[in-house]
Amino acid sequence: MTTSSDRQAPEPVGDPGVVQADLLRFLANRTGRAWTADTDVFGSGGLSSLFAMEMVVHLERTYGVSIRGGDLRMENFRTVLRMSALVERLRQRPAPGGPGA
Repeated sequence: MTTSSDRQAPEPVGDPGVVQADLLRFLANRTGRAWTADTDVFGSGGLSSLFAMEMVVHLERTYGVSIRGGDLRMENFRTVLRMSALVERLRQRPAPGGPGA
């Protein structure tokens, strides 16, 4: 099972639409079906908690974020809108141990 992205995260990731479009492509490629940004990807059936962990790995690797603690709630992964908001919020935080941390 491959979880990494074929390409680097677009820079800068200031436009949530770019992240949303990328996540919609990722979901379509992994599931073989089209998604909308506000579809509950887990409530619509067919996606498991294992897939949620795959999404965590994808987001971390693709966007250079670290998802830990309270951010590991299923609610943050229910829709592409929520996932892109999580990415944007985490990219605003200083890296642990880095400048400003």
